[in-house]
Amino acid sequence: MTSTIPVRGAPPGATAPPGRSRAGRRPNRTSLRMLGLNAVAVAIGLAVWAGLARAGVEGLPGPLAVADRGWDLIESGTLLEDTAASLRRVFIGFLLGSLLAVPVGFLMGWYVTARGLIEPYVQFFRTIPPLAIIPLAIVLLGIGETPKIFVITLAAFLSSVISTFQGVVSVDKTLINAARVLGAGDGVTFRRVVVPASSPFILVGMRIGLGSAWATLVAAELIAAQQGVGYRMQQAQLYYDLPTIFVGLITIGVLGLIMDRILLLVERRLTRWQERR
Repeated sequence: MTSTIPVRGAPPGATAPPGRSRAGRRPNRTSLRMLGLNAVAVAIGLAVWAGLARAGVEGLPGPLAVADRGWDLIESGTLLEDTAASLRRVFIGFLLGSLLAVPVGFLMGWYVTARGLIEPYVQFFRTIPPLAIIPLAIVLLGIGETPKIFVITLAAFLSSVISTFQGVVSVDKTLINAARVLGAGDGVTFRRVVVPASSPFILVGMRIGLGSAWATLVAAELIAAQQGVGYRMQQAQLYYDLPTIFVGLITIGVLGLIMDRILLLVERRLTRWQERR
């Protein structure tokens, strides 16, 4: 039987078509409002930036100068090559760090023995900035792609593993006990209860890990890189080429934002069961 919804203010007996409730329309309105606010925020930021440049802030290039420099780099192919190199390093490092962080976080959260053995090392390395590992990475791994990816992987791993661990230990014990009362073993309970319940924490940790990977990129490309957005920014610094530095900053920010939005869409699809505001 198809349920009907009374229409407010309509004649008695009038109903709304199925699937057209106010609750169903709210997410679309909220999304449109957020897009509008995002556009306003970008416009305000560009206006402030242009105003500061016009006011004569020392060395600050305006949006048009940065756009012209960006177009020159695109036409020459330099920006596309640098972007491809940086994306490859970030993607590989982020993927490796996340794939390692999720099982380690699950082990720490599910098994007390594993937590006691692993947590001291995780907490120890969390206090050491990944950038401080660069000299050691160069000595042990050389100056090729391996040390760059290693440093990015470490940054993504340390940002994600704690979130995964916290997600496992935060699972409602009532759900676990209910599954066991119904006859589920540890494997089934872990797979059918713990993993879904901790997935929001895992995905948030992955988003944080992605940010850490991008934040580490510029320093990682200090290691004898010949291409990359961070490498291009460092070269521009030597010649006081501020427009190129701004192009690099905007490129990293836009790429990071796009990848974060993709992760956010995945999070919403995998956590539809979770109540949202």
